[in-house]
Amino acid sequence: MVVDDHPMWREGVARDLAEAGYEVAAVAGEGRQALRLAAAARPDVVVLDLQLPDLSGVAVIGGLLEQAPGTRVLVLSASGEQQDVLDAVKAGAAGYLVKSAGREEFLDAVRRTAEGDAVFTPGLAGLVLGEFRRLASAPARDPDPPRLTDRETEVLRLVAKGLSYRHIAERLVLSPRTVQNHVQNTLGKLHLHNRVELVRYAIEQGLDDR
Repeated sequence: MVVDDHPMWREGVARDLAEAGYEVAAVAGEGRQALRLAAAARPDVVVLDLQLPDLSGVAVIGGLLEQAPGTRVLVLSASGEQQDVLDAVKAGAAGYLVKSAGREEFLDAVRRTAEGDAVFTPGLAGLVLGEFRRLASAPARDPDPPRLTDRETEVLRLVAKGLSYRHIAERLVLSPRTVQNHVQNTLGKLHLHNRVELVRYAIEQGLDDR
């Protein structure tokens, strides 16, 4: 699903996705329209502009994830401002790409978002991880965290270091599908919704330092 208030940009993104073999379930130019359409279309990935005429992109992200928790939101915005990125991620966005990205970079970001990766324009991933580490610098660690298997903990540690599913699979000599299954099991045990929340949890538990 593509959500952008500029018709030419919206149509161009939808066309690029269709030409790459994706099914574009819906397009929307406003936040409320996007929420209505998403409730019926149940898209796997939403490509979302933050600047919409009626609702903030952050509000739309929250609404989308509330209606369809399995949906992954990839923000595609003209803004690369630190606060915009952090607000989007805290609201639940799976990734953030600036509109200056090329077509192939964009299509690769959509593919990786669909596969469960957290995808960011180069330079923004470090910003997000740095913010999570800052937030986790003084909190009390969970004294009784849910019990994960050794393999799930190993995968979670690599997720916290920012590795993609493909790289984790190569590191552990597993298939990407097996890695994704471990991540989904871990999300269920921890009552989390997406990879971004998982990274934050792992950093809070200090797994990125081990």
